[in-house]
Amino acid sequence: MKAVQEGSNEQVLLADVRELLQNVKIRGANGSAVDGRDSVANEAKAPFDPPERFSEVDVEISALSSIGDGLGFSSTSDHVFVVPFTLPGDVVKAKVVSHFANDSYTLTDFLSVLKPSPQRNDSLVKCPYFSRCSGCQFQMLSYNEQLVHKKTIIEKAYRTFSSLAPESIPPIGDTIGSPMQYGYRTKITPHFDGPPGSMSRRARKYPDELQGFTEVPPIGFMMKGTRKTMDIEDCPIATDALRDGLRIERKRVADELSKYKRGATILLRETTTTTQAKQEPPTPEAAPQPISSPARSLSPNHSNISPSAPSDSTAPTAPTTLDRPSTASYTETKTYITDQNALSTEHIGPYTFRNPAGAFFQNNNSILPTFTAYIRTHILPSPSPSSTDPKITHLIDAYSGSGLFTITLSPLFTSCLGIDIAASSIASARSNAALNNVTNAEFIAGDSADIFARAEHFPPRRSVVVVDPPRKGCDDGFLRQLLR
Repeated sequence: MKAVQEGSNEQVLLADVRELLQNVKIRGANGSAVDGRDSVANEAKAPFDPPERFSEVDVEISALSSIGDGLGFSSTSDHVFVVPFTLPGDVVKAKVVSHFANDSYTLTDFLSVLKPSPQRNDSLVKCPYFSRCSGCQFQMLSYNEQLVHKKTIIEKAYRTFSSLAPESIPPIGDTIGSPMQYGYRTKITPHFDGPPGSMSRRARKYPDELQGFTEVPPIGFMMKGTRKTMDIEDCPIATDALRDGLRIERKRVADELSKYKRGATILLRETTTTTQAKQEPPTPEAAPQPISSPARSLSPNHSNISPSAPSDSTAPTAPTTLDRPSTASYTETKTYITDQNALSTEHIGPYTFRNPAGAFFQNNNSILPTFTAYIRTHILPSPSPSSTDPKITHLIDAYSGSGLFTITLSPLFTSCLGIDIAASSIASARSNAALNNVTNAEFIAGDSADIFARAEHFPPRRSVVVVDPPRKGCDDGFLRQLLR
């Protein structure tokens, strides 16, 4: 049996399944009913008999997992069905996909709702692809309830994975919501697969033999639980500029289909363009014109990765007015770029950040003013007349990326140090510091496992550390250094 990878979705799901089954055993031992059924402690039942693969089952959902899928019991209450796009209280029809008998759960595909949960409100769903596309999970759940669920995810993570005693686990505050629930995403990467046989060993050995496409392939995102690409014509969580861009790029691929022998990924990253406004009062004739995106770089022969070399073609995108008002001296418009090496521009309050379009940056810029303001408010201890602790004067940003936290927090400190393992991110951070006239920040490319060795000149008792690691979290070496 394949080992579960630490930090993976599978590990998190397995922990949720085990916790749910353990709670059932405890409730059964106490003589309580299990979701309306008789106590398993008081009734002898046959062991779980797994239904055939691809057969259909009716499942009542009992809990919502940390990975976003619903969990429901088998009739024997000793096995769990995992059903996406469901909520506690739903009774649904699902298709059996695969059994994990040793781990007591079965993965399924969602088919339909037989009886809706009181929490379910399908009128909230704004995407025609929802419940099939793998991009969104909770459009049928009110946003307030989504925020509550995100809080429980953090609470369960501490309880399950922190190895802390219950009394040592810090209280988790309420989740701060995004100002926008739709139209917020500033980066999308739709893709299309190659024609049949394009990924075979022979095709890789003899690429000149590839025949190309006979029809336009599906262009979009993965179908939930599969490696199949869905054709997606619109994505309502993307910004208006990217929704326009998706339409334009889909048409361009269709028009240039003969150039493609393999599949490819299309990068669309929103950027803000500033143009000088005329001094006289605006007239219809002086209205800003659509701004063309920089030269595209989607390589027709590039296999399923973002392209890197620009082509000669360009296409206009309709400008989207920035939420904040323009001044008399400039006008800002939103457009998109497709070259992963082209620089995108983001404004966060008084700060400006420019990063390669293909690099990582927060994809919901509507949350960033609130997000960074929260950290500025809480990063320093509250002043106390009785405190003998020295004043905090130094900042270490352990996973600094392109400098978001280092730069926005820099006014609070005498000296700031950002460290990231990616040299390209450090180059962007240095450029962003210069762009924002930040002179008290230094950026070093290196492994955060050796972070404090590279911050010897920072006094420990006067330093604070910001930790924003990648999805897999901090490694043990870094945590040991931090505790020292």
